[in-house]
Amino acid sequence: MSSRRSFLVGSALTAAASRSAVGANERIRVGFIGTGTRGSYMATVAEDLEDCQILAMCDVYKPTLESAVAKLKTKPVDTYTDYRRILERTDIDAVYIATPDHWHSQMIIEASQAGKDVYCEKPLSNNIEAGWKAVETAKRLKRVVQIGLQQRSWDHFQKCCELVQSGMFGTIFHCQLHWQGSYTRPAEQPAPVPEGLDWELFQGPAPRRPYSPSRSRNWRAYYDYGGGIITDQGVHIADVVAWYMNTRAPISVSAAAQYVQVLPPNSECPPDSFQISCQFDKFVMSYTNAYFPQTDYLSDQGNYFYGSRGALHINRQSYTYRPMPGRAGAPRAGAPAPPSFEPFNTKFAYVGKPADSAHIRNWLDCIKSKGTPRTDPETGFYSTLPLLMGLLAVRNGKTYIWDEKTHTAKA
Repeated sequence: MSSRRSFLVGSALTAAASRSAVGANERIRVGFIGTGTRGSYMATVAEDLEDCQILAMCDVYKPTLESAVAKLKTKPVDTYTDYRRILERTDIDAVYIATPDHWHSQMIIEASQAGKDVYCEKPLSNNIEAGWKAVETAKRLKRVVQIGLQQRSWDHFQKCCELVQSGMFGTIFHCQLHWQGSYTRPAEQPAPVPEGLDWELFQGPAPRRPYSPSRSRNWRAYYDYGGGIITDQGVHIADVVAWYMNTRAPISVSAAAQYVQVLPPNSECPPDSFQISCQFDKFVMSYTNAYFPQTDYLSDQGNYFYGSRGALHINRQSYTYRPMPGRAGAPRAGAPAPPSFEPFNTKFAYVGKPADSAHIRNWLDCIKSKGTPRTDPETGFYSTLPLLMGLLAVRNGKTYIWDEKTHTAKA
């Protein structure tokens, strides 16, 4: 078995591959890396775009790979266990990465070195240092990289961004993030590696651990591979704050967390109950996984923006805003007073495919134009950063301060 260091050295490509720029009317040839639930679904979305051609798919677990290939209308598709076989191919222009989070930054770096453009599922990384290296590498090599924060391609999220930035709700002083539940798992005993799974390749840049079923099936629950619900769903709603508030790094992040429902505590997973607090320059942001039980699970999760004139709640199936009686607030110097507004609430079916398709469409268009996609790596980094700092605060019981000069979080 290779050591972690030798594995990474062996996986790094020695030189960047070169290819001609994709023409405006040409098909973009794509390889999919990671074909679990998300990767398999997004492959079917991508192949419906006429200028996207899927040539290859890759996964460390053979049954998952075979299932994903079977769902495609595109035939035949080459299959691999090792992602480096896709990066070596000169006939592949771009890759779609839908692996566990601990692989994201490493694969963005290697794909960029191989001359490939990249669509990578969120979050950018489960590690601050690796995430910033991916940002620097993609920028230096001028690759078109889109991070899968597809709410930026959703019509009603775009509409509500305009409302917030117009000053309709006055000065926003508190942004609340809310996503229910937890991924925390009880500790498991080591078990035999299933047939068809390359466990060494699954672990990749992560610390070496014995195999257990939840480590591969519920990998998001573990610090080694993800960050629990804190980073998995938290990055979507933290990104909405970064977008609407036009902000980057927090000043500081602290947390209170506890193992309450999963006992005895499993220190390899984030606690099942948490409250993360972030201080920004002109507002505060908080994130909790507590919720009031309702028939409709999705109804109260999402983003809350509290302002001097009113408040907004938005998620994937609704948006609601209400004025703040008696708190009109003063307009900015030289600006007209914002008009008053009536309470508003609307609900609709949660249908994600249009935004998923639009986000891939934006990526493909930017590959052709060499433009900047909606969620480039730097955007993805700063949307993930408060949550990665939050994980440090949860894990170590300390407050972390951001140092923008060194791109490090310091206790």
